Amino acid sequence: MKKMNVFLMLLLVILICSCSREADVASHNLSVAADQFQVERRIVFYNGITGEYMLCIEGLCSIGNSDTAGKVSITCKTGEKTYKKHFLGLSDNVTFFVEQIREVPVGIYHYKVIFRPESIVPSVDMETSNTNKQ
Repeated sequence: MKKMNVFLMLLLVILICSCSREADVASHNLSVAADQFQVERRIVFYNGITGEYMLCIEGLCSIGNSDTAGKVSITCKTGEKTYKKHFLGLSDNVTFFVEQIREVPVGIYHYKVIFRPESIVPSVDMETSNTNKQ
């Protein structure tokens, strides 16, 4: 009986550990997708003293990953190649929360490499000159 209890406990620990790993992978994949502007979000800033919403930003938005304490930046894709970036200050009474508006399928056994040639090969402007003189 003791061996059965030990076995069940080990099985339970393995299941819990494997679930948390899947959740960690899914969470990471969602964060990467959001940083690639593939996740629609609603970001709401809230004043804890007055109880009022101060600002709401919705769209394909990424939260700043290297912001300093007390500051947050939000970058949103507004068109094919257009973006807007917002900077906001946080205080002891102002906070924010982020809601993912729609489900996004992310695999836990799948990865992808995003190759952006424009970041490797510089943009070259070709200027043509008119050599025909009359």
